[in-house]
Amino acid sequence: MKTKGTVFKYPDNVDTDVIIPARYLNTADANELAKHCMEDIDTQFVKKVKSGDVMVAGWNFGCGSSREHAPLVIKTCKTGCVIAKSFARIFYRNAINIGLPILECEAAAEEINANDEVSVDFDTGIIENLTTGKTYKAQPFPPFIQNIIEKGGLLASLKENN
Repeated sequence: MKTKGTVFKYPDNVDTDVIIPARYLNTADANELAKHCMEDIDTQFVKKVKSGDVMVAGWNFGCGSSREHAPLVIKTCKTGCVIAKSFARIFYRNAINIGLPILECEAAAEEINANDEVSVDFDTGIIENLTTGKTYKAQPFPPFIQNIIEKGGLLASLKENN
């Protein structure tokens, strides 16, 4: 599985209330929620994001509450991948459960800049900054987790296997 897109760059400790502010959680409609993705930190995100674009962040991305809404709205915005120095544990698990591609790579998260163009190969963990020509190696997920993400999440992969 591969993606290629423009980078949206975020700092350390972006919490779930920044990803999707709690004031909008009065609906379960992912498309409605996605209209507010990142608005408290990046008012232009939902206006500019295109299918395949990549979020790059610092340490502890997705800290805060345990709700699945945060990775769900990122995925619903058609974001191709989130690369971070590290993810909060519950966000990490929720991202896999809903099929949002994520990779941890400290060097890539440190050196890749906003508006760079990147290509990500999830099978190999190779992240290529097409703007600078620099390549990074993240630890790819094992095949069973890659399968969950490729099928669109845990429930979708379970349904397909039955």
